[in-house]
Amino acid sequence: MEGRNKLNGQLNGHEAPLVNNAYQALKKEVHQVILDRIDLERLQRLTAEQFKTELSALVERIIDEESIVINQSERGRLVLDIQHEMLGFGPLEPLLADPTVSDILVNTASQVYVERRGKLELTSITFHDNTHLMKIIEKIVSRVGRRVDESSPMVDARLPDGSRVNAIIPPLAVDGPILSIRRFAVNPLSINDLLQLKTTTPPMVQLMQSLAKAKMNILISGGTGSGKTTLLNVLSGFIPADERIVTIEDAAELQLRQPHVVRLETRPPNIEGKGEITQRSLVRNALRMRPDRIILGEVRGAEALDMLQAMNTGHEGSFATIHANTPRDALARLENMVGMAGVNLTPRATRQQIASAVTVIVQVSRLTDGTRKIVSIQEVTGMEGDMITMHEVFTFKRVGVNLDGKVTGHFCATGIRPRFADRLKAFGVPVPDSLFDPTKQYE
Repeated sequence: MEGRNKLNGQLNGHEAPLVNNAYQALKKEVHQVILDRIDLERLQRLTAEQFKTELSALVERIIDEESIVINQSERGRLVLDIQHEMLGFGPLEPLLADPTVSDILVNTASQVYVERRGKLELTSITFHDNTHLMKIIEKIVSRVGRRVDESSPMVDARLPDGSRVNAIIPPLAVDGPILSIRRFAVNPLSINDLLQLKTTTPPMVQLMQSLAKAKMNILISGGTGSGKTTLLNVLSGFIPADERIVTIEDAAELQLRQPHVVRLETRPPNIEGKGEITQRSLVRNALRMRPDRIILGEVRGAEALDMLQAMNTGHEGSFATIHANTPRDALARLENMVGMAGVNLTPRATRQQIASAVTVIVQVSRLTDGTRKIVSIQEVTGMEGDMITMHEVFTFKRVGVNLDGKVTGHFCATGIRPRFADRLKAFGVPVPDSLFDPTKQYE
């Protein structure tokens, strides 16, 4: 193997572990030798487990044939890393297998950050070079029929487990390819998990469950990484199993457990700039599919108008998420998005559409200590003049930060009995008035 003697000179003896650069060079050379020797046509006929077994034997044989001096733990690590390169996503595999990692942020080949429990931390993981990173990105996006190159340097995709992927490459990314992965748990969080994490409280859960069953239109608002999609998954779990649900997303990531779910996903333009299918087109098509519920992964453009019209014309019980810092900001953004549809509606007419379509706004937030909480549940009550009126039903009152850096505060009701309480009763899912007692507080 070319460069073996040089490597063995650097790796002389079993005592010292491999330095990272030398290990990366060794792994790259072994990988190349495997590609030269391997019979790809034969391997395609093997199962994944048979492939792993043969690959392990081949790596061990190459190590012995080339007299590479590495200790037993390094040998095992090399075998595993080569398996990851051939069968998975290379250096990212250990992070993808770690359930505590919620985000993986690759800032070129030499720097990989992860988020654990709401906090960012730098890892020791690196790629050979930017070319190696590009190969991993291409492997990810090609599996879902997307592409990334100089003519299309930005791409949204997803992993087999539903995790969201965004990649941006040169010339737009100045220093090299950038890869961002928003992890999704193999087993999505349940409502009990949210209660245990103190993201919400039992009264808030009881109310949201009743809202979903009574076919109220709910808008989930929050910033990046605040847990909007997680909460959308949880709320959708309250939809009865006998209803037909149509989901519409840019990159399919919702993990609904009902038996009757139809999943739709947008399509980017091809290399000639043609063939794009937008969320607005999918919303219009969904209306012809006899849905009981329409769930829009995130409203971010002209599809807002079609969504509001659907909510106002018999498709009640629809859910959507929106990027906004407060419920009032969410309404303002929704109004701006309706304007993007190119329809000449007056501001008052637009607000009337919004006020009659949206019943409840649930605001989620990621606090400074990394925890995520439902900080407000507000009812849209109608119009007063040209202004949409709302009142808050539940809130999280933030008090301060303790010595450990943890945010302190409590959840409570505001004491206002919402107008939709009568509709909940009519749908057979009433909530007691004691639910809105402001004296009951939850840490």
